[in-house]
Amino acid sequence: MAESIRLIRGKWVLTGEAVLVDAGVVVQGDTILEVGDWNEVHARYSTASVLGSPHHAILPGLINAHHHSNGVPNSLMGIDDDLLELWLYSRNAKRPQSSKLRTLLSAAYLLKTGVTTVVDVASIGGSVAASKKEVKACLSAYQRAGLRVAFTPGARHESLLVHGGKDQDAAFLATLPSDLQQTVKALTPLEQGLSAEGYLAVVSETVIQYQNNELIDVWFGPPGPQWVGDELLVKTVEAANRLGTSVQTHALESFYEKEMGPKFYGKSVIAHLDSLGVLSPSFSLAHGVWVSESDIEILARTGASISHNPSSNLRLRAGIAPLSALLAGGVTMGLGMDGTTLNDDEDMFTEMRLAARLQRSPQIKDAVPTLEDLFKMATVGGAKLLGKSHSIGKLAPGYKADVVMVNCECMTWPWVAPEVDPLSVVMMRARQSDVDTVMINGVIVLKAGSPTGFYMAEVGQALAAELSAMPDREDYRAFADAVRPYMARWYEAWEVPKLDPYIKYNARG
Repeated sequence: MAESIRLIRGKWVLTGEAVLVDAGVVVQGDTILEVGDWNEVHARYSTASVLGSPHHAILPGLINAHHHSNGVPNSLMGIDDDLLELWLYSRNAKRPQSSKLRTLLSAAYLLKTGVTTVVDVASIGGSVAASKKEVKACLSAYQRAGLRVAFTPGARHESLLVHGGKDQDAAFLATLPSDLQQTVKALTPLEQGLSAEGYLAVVSETVIQYQNNELIDVWFGPPGPQWVGDELLVKTVEAANRLGTSVQTHALESFYEKEMGPKFYGKSVIAHLDSLGVLSPSFSLAHGVWVSESDIEILARTGASISHNPSSNLRLRAGIAPLSALLAGGVTMGLGMDGTTLNDDEDMFTEMRLAARLQRSPQIKDAVPTLEDLFKMATVGGAKLLGKSHSIGKLAPGYKADVVMVNCECMTWPWVAPEVDPLSVVMMRARQSDVDTVMINGVIVLKAGSPTGFYMAEVGQALAAELSAMPDREDYRAFADAVRPYMARWYEAWEVPKLDPYIKYNARG
């Protein structure tokens, strides 16, 4: 029996290639059958059930190209924003959360803002058994939520204290008073319990286990070149290539990650990755704040992509990525929220607006990204980063039915000009609270603003009860506070080269 047909009606339908007024999307099973004028498609499928209305904007599912499912946000855990290298230590004081509950809460926020696909970079380690348990818990949450995911586990094996490998860790440890050295050794494991071989085996096994799953892909997620070392990074990419999957890592997020290049490699980090032969269209970088012109040429040539994460970059003092130059250079760009949005609200619409506004150079000769550019980054750009350009990121025949229905009544109140550009209105005014219904793979996973696969309130209550029962990690907080000034002095001693910014926002003279 043929699968039933459903129609999705919109005042505006933003397909990813065009903007249609009073149009409809025809869905059969998990696939889009056609997109066109509402009266025409309704006449052809007059008995089909109808979703949406003349008051909705219909969008392709948004793609969050880099994320960490934090559950209860850091701000509610007493973790303040800081420079990345210092912030990583303060996070040791967080009370641990149930992996499944944490992932479900994060998935709920993503669905509520119209995200239908996410690259979730997760941490594993300690042992093979513990890593498998973590992966299983997180993936069970995604299955329940019905969210499309590229689940990307990673483990740190080097540079557990400071950038530069085990020798640098030992040198930094020697700068600490003896009592603080003992505290570091007691509270921060200086060796990863999960071996490199164990890591590769856990992820490889999971890739194979889920290779036929419609919604779940499993990638390799080495946290960063400095945290895994060259040998393991190359082996990771080789394993990914054998299994036909992808790799995402953090790179050039902070200023000091940029300086790792000349300090430890004798060349830029991107040039070093290129010399290792790891860059390809199946390799993506999170952040890329500190790329140079030659880095951009390498990324464009190799097809490696970047997830741009503007909120996180601002919050962790990483800087502002040269998005205009990256787009002009032909680098594939996605957009990510990183679990660290500016307002802690996981609102993808706000993230798109922020990304656009940060690039608005005060000099008229400079080209700046348009709102359309940012919408494409959050849809077709993310799809290309995921290697799924022919199945998600657009509302087009043959594409998967990943559809977002946004109520226009609030964003167009009290009046909207009939000649207005619908894309501009949605990009300028839509908010998470306007997302009404979300469909993924033809299944409604958000209805009336609430997930259909679980009760968000129950998840929040369970997490609150779990966290309330845990003791304050006062020793970890005191440890982080004690180490911070020594770490600050460590990085202050690095030589700072003369910098030539891509955009000069202001001037003293």
